[in-house]
Amino acid sequence: MILPSAYLVVGALLFGLGLCGVLVRRNALTAFMSVELMLNAANLTFLAFARHPLRGAPSLDGSAIAFFVIAVAAAEASVGLAVVIAVFRSRGTVEIDALRSLRH
Repeated sequence: MILPSAYLVVGALLFGLGLCGVLVRRNALTAFMSVELMLNAANLTFLAFARHPLRGAPSLDGSAIAFFVIAVAAAEASVGLAVVIAVFRSRGTVEIDALRSLRH
């Protein structure tokens, strides 16, 4: 049996890796992928607490929260990809440093 602390460690590592990707990388697509990685790390944590609830805490359904996060992540990915494609067509780049200004 895998302890819940193992799930939490893996979730923390995934979240840290995603946060590092958002802060360090300059490509918009890589930043969106890093945000998705952070959302998946949060899902892993929710599911770890759903499988192993805390003593004395009310039983929360982490699976329902995880499904909600998956739905939000799918919507975020589709809208974000549409924005990135529109920006690439108008500017010719998806580098975040080149997109600091909204003026054309």
